[in-house]
Formats: sequence, structure tokens, C-alpha cells
Amino acid sequence: MRFDVITLFPELFEPFLKSGVTRRAYESGLVEVKLWNPRAFADGNYRRVDDRSFGGGPGMVMLAEPLARCLEAVRAERAEPEVSRAPVVLFSPIGNALDHSGVAAWSASAGAVLICGRYEGLDQRFIDRYVDQQISLGDFVLSGGEIAAIALLDAVARLQPGVLNDEGSHQLDSFNPALDGLLDCPHYTRPEVWREQGVPDTLLSGNHAHIESWRREQRLALTRQHRPELLEAAREAGSLTDADEAFLRGLTAKSSHQP
Repeated sequence: MRFDVITLFPELFEPFLKSGVTRRAYESGLVEVKLWNPRAFADGNYRRVDDRSFGGGPGMVMLAEPLARCLEAVRAERAEPEVSRAPVVLFSPIGNALDHSGVAAWSASAGAVLICGRYEGLDQRFIDRYVDQQISLGDFVLSGGEIAAIALLDAVARLQPGVLNDEGSHQLDSFNPALDGLLDCPHYTRPEVWREQGVPDTLLSGNHAHIESWRREQRLALTRQHRPELLEAAREAGSLTDADEAFLRGLTAKSSHQP
């Protein structure tokens, strides 16, 4: 798959693409990433890419023309038929929040053109003409779309075969369908006692059935406490067993008796 990233700050991506376990995806070509700076497609000695907003107000707005020329250069290099062009994605507060199902869909796709906005945003005419989809990381505002693009690329790269040391590792991530969309359980490592805090006895028992039961209960308890809507979604999907429901009823009974 190939992701073309249109950004005024390509240097922000370079260390990310060469660091950590996900660099395997980029080095191997499983996930190809090409960086494009719209300033290279701007006019004048100063290569201006922004201007003041019509109607007044603070901040600057990214010009449509350099972005359009840059996108046209991307499409020319990709040489894709018009009917199967890669979607153009803008990171924006009005977009749908990125979640695991979205990442999974992108990880199985042919890629996209990612637009990283800056300043007060992009000229709306460019968005109306070229943008196919908008994505948000949540209800907060970043200085630009670069961090959001890096987040998407990282999440997609780690799902590619051979990228993680253990092929099944991502199957145990929070939100994964393999865990019925629940949060992951707590994890522990050596030493067995750290600053007078021990490891749960079950994890030291060597009884794998008991360990898996404990982990399931921890996932249920954590999801109930922190993300109850995920638990309800799993229930509506029919993913909770009778044992799960019995454990959850026990938690409810315990909490109702606490002072």
C-alpha cells in the first residue's frame, strides 16, 4: 500500500519512519510513504502557501492552488485510473473519530493521499473539490495534521504481517475483535515483587486455563469501569458468555455493598 502525505513539515516524519518496530513496514515497502511539500508548488520568491481569511479574523488560511498543484503531481506519479484513485483524506475536527475498525480497514486498503492542514485550516474550495474523507483523532485541536497522519501510519503499519515480533501480538490489543472489542488486561514482568507490590498469584500459577480466565475477567472489569459503552456493544453483539455475565453481576453486587 502507498500513502502520499502532503505536509508543510515533511521533516517531522523522517525520524518516525526510521524508528521503532514499525520501521520494518516502511523499510520493506509493505507500507510505502512519500512526502510532498505544497510549498514546492507555490508561486513567487517566497513560495507563499497561506493568506488572510476573507471576512477578517485571526490566523491564516492555506491557499487552494499550491495544494491542488501538489495533489495533481501526486496523482500523476501514482498514475491511477480515475475510477480507482486513492482517496484524499484530510485530518480535521469535523471528521469521524479514528478507531480500530477504521485502522483495520486502512491496513487492508491500497492506501490514500493524506492532507495535513496548518494554521486556521484550508481554503474550503479545495476541500469541497478534492477531499473524499475527513478524520479526527478526538475532540481537541492540534497545531497541524502531521501528528494525526503519523498516528494513522503507525496504527496501519503495526498490523502488517512480519512487523511485530509476535504475529499474534496485535490480536490482544484493546478494541480488537479477537477480544470482543474490550480493553486489554493488565500486564506484569520481572521482578515478582517491585517496591513491595507483588504479581497476582494466578499469573505465577502455571495454570494456563486459570490465567486466561483471570485475564478475561480483568478485561471485563476494566472495560466496565473505564469504557462501559464498549461492554454494552459487546453485549449487543452477543459476545459475552454466561460466565462473563455472572462475573459482571458479581462486580455490580460488590459495588452496591460498598460504603
